[in-house]
Amino acid sequence: MRNSESLLNTAPFSFDHSRKQSMLKEELSELTRHHVKNCLEYKKIVHGFKKDLTSDVRLEDLPFIPVRLFKMLDLKSIPEKDVFKVLKSSGTSGQRPSKIYIDKEVSETQIKVLTKLTSEFIGPKRLPMLIIDSKKTLRDPKSFSARGAGILGFSIFGSNRTYALDENMELHLPTIEAFLEKHKESDILLFGFTAIVWEKFYKVLKEKNINLPIDKGILIHGGGWKKLVEQSVDNDTYKKCLDEVAGIKKIYNYYGMIEQTGSIFFECEHGHFHTSIYSDIIIRDESMQSLGVGQKGLIQLFSLIPTSYPGHSILSEDYGEILGEDDCPCGRLGKYFKIYGRIKSAEIRGCSDTANH
Repeated sequence: MRNSESLLNTAPFSFDHSRKQSMLKEELSELTRHHVKNCLEYKKIVHGFKKDLTSDVRLEDLPFIPVRLFKMLDLKSIPEKDVFKVLKSSGTSGQRPSKIYIDKEVSETQIKVLTKLTSEFIGPKRLPMLIIDSKKTLRDPKSFSARGAGILGFSIFGSNRTYALDENMELHLPTIEAFLEKHKESDILLFGFTAIVWEKFYKVLKEKNINLPIDKGILIHGGGWKKLVEQSVDNDTYKKCLDEVAGIKKIYNYYGMIEQTGSIFFECEHGHFHTSIYSDIIIRDESMQSLGVGQKGLIQLFSLIPTSYPGHSILSEDYGEILGEDDCPCGRLGKYFKIYGRIKSAEIRGCSDTANH
């Protein structure tokens, strides 16, 4: 972000449509030119679009790349010596993971933006933290890619970090009970991945008929819903069930991907995902035409964070719908939206071939 200091000192949901679009057009056009100049593979893709790269271009006319290109190509806009770390997605068996190249500046910006966004929902203070996962996740290179990065990212908001699952990924009740007793007068932050919280926490408590006193808990969870959808568990059911076994009332789902780490989309109290001043989305149909409010299609995501790799404008493999802008009952400005899940056959054709020409 060129105006990073200014934006990082600004409330993350405070720009209305006009102000935000003006800022985004300038910042994202500049990012596009930066990556064209510094990433040869991206330059080939963008030239295939034959688009205007001036600051006056509409967001829907900016070039984008399908998210799966990060599995096919090494896309980076920095020299090898400046690579601070490489993030990898959790690819399914036999599938090549995405590789995201981060320099120190982007790594620091990711943390600052994540801090601004998370503080809006849990407050500015660090809270005692119960992680619904096993500590071994941080030692396992296979799971560290996404889960480990998520745990580390959100751990900065917690104190007395305690893992609820043992080395065998089983719920360890004595550890949890000792943690809750120690912090019974305090608000508590819980973090976990959606399916793990359901399978390893909720289901075990339900089967054992155990009710935990976590009515002061704030749960942040993210990750795929595929396993839960297969069990006919929707978002409302998820929240209701966790309230039943642990009394947790404040539950915030988030949507994001490793290709745009940091600029995640939190779900507000009314069940809507929100864009911030650091991010935006548009919806596209199968012919790649942009759609309006209330129309379902593929989600294209924008982020101001990625300067070390061309991840500022990517087409996801998720279906979604913009519900409105600047008028969510929660009071936060910006677009708010809903996600319907992953497309059945996640193959986006059109610009992936351009990289080879």
